[in-house]
Amino acid sequence: MVQARLEELNLPDILTFNDGNRVENKDMWPRRRAEIIQLLGSQVYGFSPPPPPDVYWNIESRDDMAFANKAVHSVVSLKFETPKGEFSFPVHLIIPKTTVPPPLFLNIAFRQNIPDIYLPVEEIIDQGFAIASFCYQDIVPDCDDGFVSGLADMYGAKNRKPDEWGKISMWAWAAQRVMDYLQKLDDIDKKRIAVVGHSRLGKTALWCAAQDQRFFMGISNNSGCSGAAISRGKKGERIKDIVNRFGYWFCENYSQYIDNEASMPFDQHFLIAAIAPRFVYVSSAAEDEWADPESEFLGCAAAYDAYKLFGLNGLIPGEKVPGTGDILHQGRIGYHLRTGSHYLSRYDWNQFIQYFRRWM
Repeated sequence: MVQARLEELNLPDILTFNDGNRVENKDMWPRRRAEIIQLLGSQVYGFSPPPPPDVYWNIESRDDMAFANKAVHSVVSLKFETPKGEFSFPVHLIIPKTTVPPPLFLNIAFRQNIPDIYLPVEEIIDQGFAIASFCYQDIVPDCDDGFVSGLADMYGAKNRKPDEWGKISMWAWAAQRVMDYLQKLDDIDKKRIAVVGHSRLGKTALWCAAQDQRFFMGISNNSGCSGAAISRGKKGERIKDIVNRFGYWFCENYSQYIDNEASMPFDQHFLIAAIAPRFVYVSSAAEDEWADPESEFLGCAAAYDAYKLFGLNGLIPGEKVPGTGDILHQGRIGYHLRTGSHYLSRYDWNQFIQYFRRWM
């Protein structure tokens, strides 16, 4: 049933180069992956500027006895130079007191709160994971302000070209600057860092992990349209809906696919495949019809061939589309479908942790 559903959608092939030739082995994948990143950058999210020469930081506060003396909680101000001068934003870093450097979740957050309704800090550190978290609004405001404030202003984005970055790319670019900082620390496992986001920030996390191969894993929760979900045949939110309401998230070129998904030379399985052979986790909620769990699952299933090149399993589904409560952790693409609605829950976090542990 899964394969038949994918065949009905007539999706573009992730293993066909732009010139029509086929990707035959894993040695050819880096070139195809570069084409995919170029395509998604030019048509969906927009190209970002190069990274700054360096990232600097100040420790604004530090609590060595945080969370019942189980962790060290620091607030760090990251700083770097832009065309219009220095830009900075705060990052929370919570490192549990473990005997070995712990793996880390880089959380792209809706709020600065620590903990937060979407971020159960104590439960995460109790299971041996560190956390870095920053608020996306500290990078650029989530509104159609003409790109005249925050990071957008520092790079003159109000005059952006049709293929230049929208705000999803700006938030993803900021997450990569956090990764720059994390790579300079010795008290975390720098090779085991997963970037996590919910909803629009789930789209951001996938785009971040797709571009930056330093990430061990990309995790999206309820990312839906323009995230993990296949656009062709999608229920709920479509490209027309998201561009008309949140066009500033994307590059201007994306609007050409309104009511025209069948003409796209890509679909969202390209985004997931671009993370191969690294790890991807996609989580869905049964009542989140706007995101469309089935289309999110199909995005994972359609990325399988990229992993097959490496002799690896991507998503390993049964014959049917998963039902509520199903958990798929056997491959390098993980997936679960929980009860409930559009929300990042403790259940989701516990599944992320179990999957992370399985593959460390």
